[in-house]
Amino acid sequence: MAVILSKQDIHRLLRKKPPLIEGYINLEQQVQPNGIDLTLREIALPQSSGRITVEDSQRLVSNLAPLVFDGLGFIDLVPGAYIITYNEIVHLPNNIMALARPRSSLLRCGVTVNTAVWDAGYSGRSQSLMVVYNPQGLRLQRNARMAQLIFLRLSRKTEGYQGAYQGENID
Repeated sequence: MAVILSKQDIHRLLRKKPPLIEGYINLEQQVQPNGIDLTLREIALPQSSGRITVEDSQRLVSNLAPLVFDGLGFIDLVPGAYIITYNEIVHLPNNIMALARPRSSLLRCGVTVNTAVWDAGYSGRSQSLMVVYNPQGLRLQRNARMAQLIFLRLSRKTEGYQGAYQGENID
């Protein structure tokens, strides 16, 4: 049976080597009772079509065009789909997976963040799909908290994630 990690469990795992999360902006603000908030590092527009196939070797993700924040660290977005990259680097042990949900303030602005599963054993700086539905758009600041990552302890350890995104965006 999977168990959602508490704030205390998260703090304990943050002290491990490697830490559960690194690259955070403000740990006191970001750690929540049931997870940790992920913050915005970069935002980009998809520039090409993608290709999803039966064989992963034939998969092709969309090319991205990074967008530029203004001198105050803001960007004005029109309705549409964007790829966001988080500041935080996640290091999941082989007995913990994670799911993310958009922050409620984002939803109340007519914007959502769609994510995939963070598999046990994954390590990297993840990306997600952000969709601006609000016809008036959104003004967004770099380092804003975007989604809450929720950690689930598995009933037993797995072999761990070995996919194409292992170690992604770590610079």
